Amino acid sequence: MAQHYFDSDPGAASRPSTADLVLPDLHLRLRTDRGVFSPDKVDLGTRVLLESVPPPPEGGRLLDLGCGYGPIALTMASRAPGARVLGVDVNARAVGLARRNAAEHGLDNARFAVVEPEGGLSVERGASGEGAPARDDVTAQDLLGPFDAVWSNPPIRVGKGVLHSMLRTWLGRLTPEGVAHLVVQRHLGSDSLQKWLDEQGLPAERVASRAGFRVLAVRRSVA
Repeated sequence: MAQHYFDSDPGAASRPSTADLVLPDLHLRLRTDRGVFSPDKVDLGTRVLLESVPPPPEGGRLLDLGCGYGPIALTMASRAPGARVLGVDVNARAVGLARRNAAEHGLDNARFAVVEPEGGLSVERGASGEGAPARDDVTAQDLLGPFDAVWSNPPIRVGKGVLHSMLRTWLGRLTPEGVAHLVVQRHLGSDSLQKWLDEQGLPAERVASRAGFRVLAVRRSVA
């Protein structure tokens, strides 16, 4: 059976590696492994997002949806040291790596949790990675936010049904003033996703376009 980075417990044999996140304001060497998203290098879409988004709120609660081994969450934590950053992913191996990367770079304002696709806490099975704590002190209440900002390179390949359910759940946890920034490849349906978000009462605006990727800014409609 094929294993994917969006599996909860990837079966690929571990082969630890590193990837460098290089931005104008930040350089982090991050631990990676097989069975997680883009283990050999920081994905181009992630870099497009991080080079395009406005500064995160200086305080409050910030969310990285689909955090992988942590490049987006750790950038948020670095740029907003007074904020509380939460990274979530279904992949326990990725979350373990993200925790280790946060600890090694002294980014104590970032926490991580393994979640179910529908947005609740998952039971962890010891896949947190060598040297990583068993789990962060994240509660079910923490997952509800509300979040002042969401940054995400969402797992488009998981399929429309799961993707749409995930986005409805998590984007519904934005504060009334909060903004989500999503990066999506054009040929993987960024324009149709933007239309769908609008139809869900989550008005989306394209705010950047580069190298075949679109960055969408999404807000909640407040009646």
